[in-house]
Amino acid sequence: MDEFFDIPTLIVIGLAIVVLFRLRQVLGTRTGRERSPLERRDATVKPVTKPTEKATADDTVVQLRPRPASDTPEDLDRQTRKFETEVTQFSHGDEKVAAGLKAINEADPSFSPKIFMEGAKAAYEMIVTSFATGDRQTLKNLLEKDVYDGFERAIKDREAEGKAIDFTFVGLPKVEISEAEGDKRNVAVTVRFHAEVVSATRGKDGALIEGNSDQVQSIADEWTFARNPKSRDPNWKLVATSQLE
Repeated sequence: MDEFFDIPTLIVIGLAIVVLFRLRQVLGTRTGRERSPLERRDATVKPVTKPTEKATADDTVVQLRPRPASDTPEDLDRQTRKFETEVTQFSHGDEKVAAGLKAINEADPSFSPKIFMEGAKAAYEMIVTSFATGDRQTLKNLLEKDVYDGFERAIKDREAEGKAIDFTFVGLPKVEISEAEGDKRNVAVTVRFHAEVVSATRGKDGALIEGNSDQVQSIADEWTFARNPKSRDPNWKLVATSQLE
C-alpha cells in the first residue's frame, strides 16, 4: 500500500487532476441545449441592414445596360459636318433639294440622306420584284394603302388573264433625289430610279406577249417615299409612283 502511493505517483495524479480541471473550464460540459453547427454559423452572419435614406437605386441595383453618354460638342460637330457632306453629295447642286433635306433633318435629327438612299434602292428592288411575282404581303408592308390597292388591282387583272412575268432585277445604274420636303408632321423624298431589268410577260400557253427574256432593258420611275417624323416606326412607305419617259 505504501509502495502504491509513492511520491512520483502522487505527483502524476496531481498533475492529471489539474489538467482535467483546466480542460473543463475551457470546453465546459454538455447541457443538452448546445447549438448545432448551422445555428452557430447563422449566429455569426451579420443581419442585413436596410439602405440609409441617402442611398439611391444606383447604389443597390446592378444595371444591365449602362446609361448612354450624352453627345459631346465634338460629336455634334462631327455629325453636323457629316450631314452637310451628305446633303452636298445627294442634292447634286440643287439648292431646293438641299433645303428640303435640311428641313427633314430638322424634323427628324436621325435622318441621313445616305442611309435613306441605301434603303430606297433596296425597297425599289423588292417592290418591282414582288409586283412581278405577285407577292402581295411584301408589297403591303412597303406601300401606302392607296398605292398598294393600285398594284393589287394590276396583279389581279394579270392573274385573271392567265399572264405570268419572268423577271430578273439587274441593277440601278443611276439613282437621284429629285425633291425633298418636310415639316413636323410629314417628311417626303422623291427619287428617280433608272433601272436595268430582264422582263418577259407570257400568256396561258407560255407564248411571249411582251418583253424579252434574253435581253436587258432599261426602265425609269419616279417614286415618293414618306413618313411621320414623330412616329416610332422608322420605316418609309411608298406613297406615289410615276413612270418617266
